Amino acid sequence: MKIEVLYPEVANLYGELGNIKYLQLSVPDAEIIETALNERPRFLDEDSHIDLVYMGTMTESAQIVVRDVMKEFLPELKQAIERGQRMLITGNALEIFGTRVHDVETGDTEFLDILPFHTERDLMHRYNSLYIGKYEDISIVGYKSQFTHSYADGKFEPLFQTVRGCGLNPDVMEEGIHYKNFMATYIIGPIFVLNPKFMVRVLEEAGGKDIHPAYEKAAMEAYEERLAEYSEPDRGFIY
Repeated sequence: MKIEVLYPEVANLYGELGNIKYLQLSVPDAEIIETALNERPRFLDEDSHIDLVYMGTMTESAQIVVRDVMKEFLPELKQAIERGQRMLITGNALEIFGTRVHDVETGDTEFLDILPFHTERDLMHRYNSLYIGKYEDISIVGYKSQFTHSYADGKFEPLFQTVRGCGLNPDVMEEGIHYKNFMATYIIGPIFVLNPKFMVRVLEEAGGKDIHPAYEKAAMEAYEERLAEYSEPDRGFIY
């Protein structure tokens, strides 16, 4: 398998590169390609056969830097998504693919306008919560820690259906974005470490065979225990 990691020098807030480290432990023969801000992404070339593109959470200032870099190849990025390039985008990195971010203090900042949603930001109020959702038949656990919520301006499929917590914003149960093979979610954790079943499913969908999570027994025990804890009726969720 070939995995391309976009902009690891800035897209690692909350230790989200832990997703790639765990993936590499689980699939030791995977080829991990780290693409820096000054490099052309490999996945833009269809014959590169990148199985999964990953980009994680970043600061607000890094969002602007990444947006400006991606603008240089925006038509090719759109084409890659339309042809079904498999991508996993976590945390606030998903906001780069929307139309704009509206900050309550500074107003609107335009983004790539690839998918029909916009984001509202309030840096004086951070939203922190636990999360339980479903990806097909798999329960998903994780965390949210963000100054933003996103709102649909058109139709797209969610990545997860929320069981406890909030979706893309507190008014909806649909969490994340699933468009063709593009997957984006506010859930952090890192999500692969907390959800080994989800990692296996994503890698299988990307063409992987006979995938087993690293430290499988311990990883599954931790996952099941966390899911049970988050499911407790009196468990505090927003903090």
